[in-house]
Amino acid sequence: MTKIAESLYSWLSFLPRISFRNILEIIIITFLVYEILFWIKNTRAWTLLKGIAVILGFTVLAYLLQLDTILWIIGKCAIIATTALIIIFQPELRKALEQLGSQNLIAGIFSFDDSKESGGFTEKTINEIVKGTIEMAKVKTGALMVIEQGVSLKEIERTGIEINGLVSSQLLINIFEHNTPLHDGAIVIRGNRIAAATCYLPLSDNMAISKDLGTRHRAAVGISEVSDSLTVVVSEETGRISVAEGGWLRRISDGDELKKILSAALTKDEADKNNRFKIWKGRRKNEGKARK
Repeated sequence: MTKIAESLYSWLSFLPRISFRNILEIIIITFLVYEILFWIKNTRAWTLLKGIAVILGFTVLAYLLQLDTILWIIGKCAIIATTALIIIFQPELRKALEQLGSQNLIAGIFSFDDSKESGGFTEKTINEIVKGTIEMAKVKTGALMVIEQGVSLKEIERTGIEINGLVSSQLLINIFEHNTPLHDGAIVIRGNRIAAATCYLPLSDNMAISKDLGTRHRAAVGISEVSDSLTVVVSEETGRISVAEGGWLRRISDGDELKKILSAALTKDEADKNNRFKIWKGRRKNEGKARK
């Protein structure tokens, strides 16, 4: 036993000694990296980051193939690119610093109350959205409903008024009723809840959009171009129902077709729930992207 203990001690002596300070540093760095990645994932910076990853991959390929001219051009553009990144990410960086200064970090780290985020997109919610949409289409009540999926719409939500109410056909109809305080703008639906109303959406610059369609439809296409959201639109002029997804606008003929599209989003959401990684706050990640 003594020889075994000595051999084990001699083997362990080759390993680096890890102190409590080292463990603490590892935990802090891990937490900071996770928070940064989570912040990037929930902003439009995630899309920009993927573009940067493509450029870095091209740079590595150029280095392996010894393409000296391309490497020289990349080197000269690196300083300019760094400045450009700061300018591009300026809105996201500013909001991140504002949030950092306004929230309680200790409560945020150890908070397990995610009741506002835990409601998943259910069959009942689909039925309520379809019912409300059909009723509004019959009387030509204009509506703009943005359903959040993988990409966070909190930036859009901040432009409106917080609702945080369960989705129901009566609530949807009441929000978009003519001459009501909340009828102008879009609503953001997160899970089973209406997060906010009277939200402003980015307008699409796509010249292929029909001139017969108004600002409401162009806004629906615009938000679908910068996120993976699913947007349901009811025309105030014709009562026609459309769905914007992935930068495309699809006209819906009846409630069954709309329910089929929303059910496909529900199926994708349920599949992604099995792959979500939860830590501390019980945060959920949805890596799937809705495609037409």
